[in-house]
Amino acid sequence: MSRPKGKSSGNNATFPILEQYIRYMEAVQEKSPLTVKEYKYDLILLFRFLKYDRGIVRLNENTKFEDIPIDDIDEKFINSISTDDLFAFMIYLSRNRKASSATRARKVATIKSFFKYLFQKKRIIKDDPSYDLETPRRAKRLPKYLSLDQSRDLLSAAEQSESEFAARDYCIVTLFLNCGMRLSELRGINLSDISDDTLRVVGKGNKERTIYLNDACLSALDQYYSQRDLMKKKDKEALFLSSRGTRISTQMIQIIIKRLFLASGIDPASYSVHKLRHTCATLMYKYGQVDIRTLQQILGHQSVATTQIYTHVDEESLHDAVDKNPLAHFKNKKKKD
Repeated sequence: MSRPKGKSSGNNATFPILEQYIRYMEAVQEKSPLTVKEYKYDLILLFRFLKYDRGIVRLNENTKFEDIPIDDIDEKFINSISTDDLFAFMIYLSRNRKASSATRARKVATIKSFFKYLFQKKRIIKDDPSYDLETPRRAKRLPKYLSLDQSRDLLSAAEQSESEFAARDYCIVTLFLNCGMRLSELRGINLSDISDDTLRVVGKGNKERTIYLNDACLSALDQYYSQRDLMKKKDKEALFLSSRGTRISTQMIQIIIKRLFLASGIDPASYSVHKLRHTCATLMYKYGQVDIRTLQQILGHQSVATTQIYTHVDEESLHDAVDKNPLAHFKNKKKKD
């Protein structure tokens, strides 16, 4: 394999075809930066494994797995990859790296996407070796969420906070719990995105959706606007500002929520900001009797299958449902002899 000119070797150096695929993911597929980063990591891992598995590189004290260079990968090498190679990689992930079924499923998705690109878009390979690669079965896990009482406690903690930015923090929690937004969506809200009782949200893949603001959200926004008027404004468009007047950072939002978790007696090690999205969806479905299609639109899910994880009910609800059966108390009155 000849080393491409202009490419420096090193742990982070890739190869032209992989870089072209990454640019395709960013520009054409409009994948999020996090998704692109994960796909790139998965493919680097795959090609390091293939060089190791074929004996091209041997590991020793000076060469660790993470040090295996892949900047010399070319079309000839890619065309030599077989389905068995990919099966071997999945076995390696399971046995050697103890990867969960969810992790392996993501890597299968990455591999399939990459080879589909090479086969259908670039026509670099004659056959797609990933065609018969099956996605590992993933154990269905119910999303973790706050109970209704915990949600109220969290709002109370934000309301009673003595922080200089209490109104801002209370508004953030209120929008999370009532609108089911992702952290990135909330952080990205501009003043122009709000019109009367509607909020324009830009979600994954730059897809827009409209969320209607209820009384709690409108009230929280009004209180925050009064505080925001007194704040520095380096970023005049951003809704939520930091103490420096710039758009609030992802890390700062996480710190705020963690602090409020602690103040309300909720273990921050067990819950995260994203769990507030799960909480909103679950409470709307469980108590608001919101149908699954409406919930899908509110959350901005591309597939209703994703939304269906919120149709779960706890054991208490199941027990209560059985007890409410009109025949629950019908008993045989005929006495035994």
